[in-house]
Amino acid sequence: MNNMKTVVKTLLSATTLLVLAQAAAQQPARTLSLEEAISATLTDNPAVKAAEYEEKAAVQERRATIGLRMPKISVTGAYAYLGKDIGFDLNEMKAPVQGFAGQVLGSGLVPPQYIPQIQQLIDPMLNADWFLKIQDRSLGFVGGQVTMPIWLGGKINAAGRAAKIQERTAIEQGNQTRHALISELVERYFGLSLALQVVEVREQVVDGVRKHLQDAIALEQNGMIAQSERLYVEFKMAEAERELANARLQAQTISSALQNTLNRSGEVLPVTSMFIVDRIEDLAFYQQSAATHNPLLNQVALKRDLAQEGVRLQRSDFLPQVVAMGGGSFYNYQVSGLVPRWAVGVGVNFKIFDGLNREYKYSAAKQTVRRVEELQTKADKDIAVLIEQLYNQLMNYRNQMTSIDASLAFAEEYLRIKNAAFLEGMASSSDLIDAELNLAGVRAERLQAAFNYDKLLAQLLEAAGLSDEFPAYARRDDAQAIIFDKK
Repeated sequence: MNNMKTVVKTLLSATTLLVLAQAAAQQPARTLSLEEAISATLTDNPAVKAAEYEEKAAVQERRATIGLRMPKISVTGAYAYLGKDIGFDLNEMKAPVQGFAGQVLGSGLVPPQYIPQIQQLIDPMLNADWFLKIQDRSLGFVGGQVTMPIWLGGKINAAGRAAKIQERTAIEQGNQTRHALISELVERYFGLSLALQVVEVREQVVDGVRKHLQDAIALEQNGMIAQSERLYVEFKMAEAERELANARLQAQTISSALQNTLNRSGEVLPVTSMFIVDRIEDLAFYQQSAATHNPLLNQVALKRDLAQEGVRLQRSDFLPQVVAMGGGSFYNYQVSGLVPRWAVGVGVNFKIFDGLNREYKYSAAKQTVRRVEELQTKADKDIAVLIEQLYNQLMNYRNQMTSIDASLAFAEEYLRIKNAAFLEGMASSSDLIDAELNLAGVRAERLQAAFNYDKLLAQLLEAAGLSDEFPAYARRDDAQAIIFDKK
């Protein structure tokens, strides 16, 4: 009986899990436009959040340099137990004083009747400890100290300017991260769109080949075609099913990658079509834009500025440093009154010679500036060449689309002719299948060209520092949507 109950519970649990799994599988994918995907990526992606924290940290570092100009106030306390009291030991003077007193009393200058009284007064003094204590061995105090820089040779100014440069560098690094994420999103968003449409192409091929296979089997049974014709169709059917399975796996992989970029779970269905723009700005426009807006070039320029601040910082070591300072005690425990309770002053430090350390560091800082300037020149040329390369590839795919459209029209007409000839017995099933596969290949090629165009356009705008403008290109009047037409 107990075993029967266990079996029933197990069956109910399995049924429940199956129902939940089917419900989850039937849940429709969320549609997401390209602009919505960009907004979600720039809001939720961990890389963007990390860049924001980096920018905030740079702001706080810059604010910290303000404190270099402010006075430094500190409170200190101390207690000490010395080996002995501090003072003057006069016991060695007792013997001379005692001898002098005896001479005076025995000289006859003092009446004899007063000598015992005077002796009674002198003896306690001579028997006493002649140690004059100035400071007790046990002492403690609580006090404060104030220091304020007056002139440090320009170090404070250099530190402040360097912190501002670091803040701007963090901002440019954040911009670089955002632009790279937009390019990554475009590649994965349209990559999923391409993969899903390729799946539709492959599904259409499988349906068409399946129909041809059914016709081939019927024709073979009626003795109208040879067995080899039917076997060829079966071979193409297996090939089409394999390519469809690969296309579906590819779509699943890209879908997971897109979810990772969006930092969201659940299937996403792109609704913005891939596109090709007939006319875009000329090459010089993007190269000039990169010189101003490219985050990488801006970071190199900031590194040059930072290196120049390093030169100023090293040069400050050749100048004197002036600091104002003051201090006082608030509470004293057995501290001698001879010790002053407060003090103020000005300190000056001027380094005369330190083994040529300053000279070598100053020279190294100037060499760093020259190195960064050379790197900046190379980076400018590299970005200009990269933009030219991307621009030419982009134009190549745009020009290819014209020939691909012509090939598509020919493939559609060729399939129509072969289908009509097959129905009239003028063409074999293998000819018809080849025409079907040729049309599918041209359609996939057209979609792939559109995807490559959009990916290159995103990379071009990233290099030019204009990634935020990508959605605007899709909305242009001359933007041609590229989609798979099932007709």
